[in-house]
Amino acid sequence: MPSAILTISSRNYSSWSLRGWLLCRMAGPKFKEKVMPIDDPDTRAELLLLSPSLLVPRLEHDGANVWDTLAIAEYLAEVFPDSGLLPTDRKTRAHCRSVSGEMHSGFFNLRSALPMNIKAHYPGFKVWSGAKPDIARVTAIWQECLSQYGGPGLFGELSMADAMYAPVCTRFLTYDVALDKDCADYCKTIMSWPDMAEWVEAAKEEPEELEEVDAEF
Repeated sequence: MPSAILTISSRNYSSWSLRGWLLCRMAGPKFKEKVMPIDDPDTRAELLLLSPSLLVPRLEHDGANVWDTLAIAEYLAEVFPDSGLLPTDRKTRAHCRSVSGEMHSGFFNLRSALPMNIKAHYPGFKVWSGAKPDIARVTAIWQECLSQYGGPGLFGELSMADAMYAPVCTRFLTYDVALDKDCADYCKTIMSWPDMAEWVEAAKEEPEELEEVDAEF
């Protein structure tokens, strides 16, 4: 029997749902998925960045009701300390929390200019200038972490930080963002992650479409 329920929305469009799902997979509890329909008003508002509520994903586990992806990550790391979501070294753990928090609270221009759309591909896409500093900051974080901790994940083994940045890898692929070799290799590592590959396949089979996103490009 599943010991938890994870509420998510669209696999194709919801970057936060992907993060929460990967975190649960990494932590290891058996969980049942509850999928919110894409035509739900709150779901559409969230996917179109019209609502800051971020009530999805939501994790119900052992009497706890946890929403907000970073809160889910910290909850899972606390309940399942051997999951590897956070590094064991104190300084490395602080670094991991810092880059995860930066993704959680920032990069709005990247989110709005390059919305997650796994099924789409736009070769030669012209990136809006407002998103370029966000892209540069993401790649700088990746380069620093990969150099300092040796890969293949940002902190060696896959961690909370990799779940937080995984949707960015899909965005870079969708919009054909040029990357240096280390960052391109990191994206390949994340996209070949079995849990990630499973999510992507399910996203490609998702019949629903968010017209406002698809019509934008």
